Amino acid sequence: MARRSKTTPPAVSAEEGNEGQSQGVLWEAAVTATPHHVGHRKRLRDRFRKGGADALPDYELIEMILFRALPQGDTKPLAKALLARFGSFPEVINASEARLREVAGVGERVVDELKLVRAAALRLMQSQITGRTVLGSWQAVLDYLRAAQGFDEKELFRILFLDKRNQLVADEVQQTGTVDHTPVYIREVVKRALELSASALILVHNHPSGDPTPSAADIDMTRQIVDAARPLGVQVHDHIIVGRSGYFSMKGKRII
Repeated sequence: MARRSKTTPPAVSAEEGNEGQSQGVLWEAAVTATPHHVGHRKRLRDRFRKGGADALPDYELIEMILFRALPQGDTKPLAKALLARFGSFPEVINASEARLREVAGVGERVVDELKLVRAAALRLMQSQITGRTVLGSWQAVLDYLRAAQGFDEKELFRILFLDKRNQLVADEVQQTGTVDHTPVYIREVVKRALELSASALILVHNHPSGDPTPSAADIDMTRQIVDAARPLGVQVHDHIIVGRSGYFSMKGKRII
């Protein structure tokens, strides 16, 4: 009886051979296939290094922010989901933790990374008005205030306290209210100005609706603060209302 060599494969039919070859190709492709996102992170980083933020659309900037929070996997679907939910890069960065968590895939680490970017941006913008004459850096002031609270879901009443040279002494949120109201106590505003030896104030609050147009109550409250501060040598330079759609200056509109 003839013996089969240990190194010789068993005979197969042509049909079996073709099927086996096809399965082998499929198996090899499955093993060697590279997920489409592998290498994508490096390509994004390279484009960012060469062209800066202008070289990337909003969703790719968000992708890169998510790299640290999600060290493995494709961050593009989550980046696009965040943009679809909130509408723009600023609104993603400024969204509250509760609203961010409504998006599938957002956990604590994602929230932390997004909030870190916001905090860094605000710190940088605030530095542009610190130690300078605020009235001479007016656009920087408006940009900072809109970024700081223009996208907030609750009304915040903030005061910028200025010295005799109109330089920033303090930047404080005095009250946090609801979606359409925040209490303002005239006596507390003036008292705090005197505590800080401030010579001037810039009042600020936001409208979560997005429309910065002042209400009659906003105007009345502002005039009460102006009247209370003036006899004490404290001037109210402006009351600025910020919202998603822009800002409103009561001084600019000659309301005060």
